[in-house]
Amino acid sequence: MIVVGLTGGIGSGKSTIAAMFHELGVPVYNSDERAKHLMNTSKKIRKQLVELLGKKTYLDDKLNRTFIAKKVFNDTDLLEQLNHIVHPIVRKDFIKWAKKQNTPYVIQETALLFENNAQKLYDAVILITAPKELRIARVLSRDESTKEQIVARMNNQLDDENKLELADFVIENIDLKSTALKVLNIHERILAEC
Repeated sequence: MIVVGLTGGIGSGKSTIAAMFHELGVPVYNSDERAKHLMNTSKKIRKQLVELLGKKTYLDDKLNRTFIAKKVFNDTDLLEQLNHIVHPIVRKDFIKWAKKQNTPYVIQETALLFENNAQKLYDAVILITAPKELRIARVLSRDESTKEQIVARMNNQLDDENKLELADFVIENIDLKSTALKVLNIHERILAEC
C-alpha cells in the first residue's frame, strides 16, 4: 500500500481536496480531527498537556482550544513542546488506521508535514497552495479567527516556496473545477505506481 501525505498551509484547502480524493474512493485520515479526538480521550496526552500548559487546558472536561491557541501561537518553544506530545501519538494512530484499509493507497492529511520534517515517512507528498490573501479570506469566512491570528498561524508554518522543492505533487487550489481535474490526474498517477 502506498502512503501519501497531503499538506498545505492554513486556508490552502486541504480538507476540500481531501474530500475530492475521498470521493474517488481513497481513505483519508484527517490528522487535525484525530489529534483533537485523542487530546480529549487519551489520558496520557491529557496529563502531559496539563503539565505543560496548566489546568485551563481542559474546560468542562473538554479540550479548551481557545486557551491553548492563545498560549502557543506566539510561543514557538511551547508550540514545539505541544507538538512533541501530540504528534507521535497521532502517528501511531494513523499507522494503526492505515493497516485496516484495503485500498491501493491511503492519504494522511496533515498541516505540519514539512515543518516536522516528516516527508520521509511517505511514499509521496501532495502540497496544496493558494495565494496568501485568498487563504486569509477562506479562514476568515470559516471561523472566528482575526486576520492577525491567521497571519500568526501562517508565520508558524514554512512558506510555500520552501515546500515546493520537497513535494512530489503540487495543486494550486484557486478554482475548484481545475483543482478537481488536478486531483483526478494525481489519483491516476498514484494508481499507476501501485
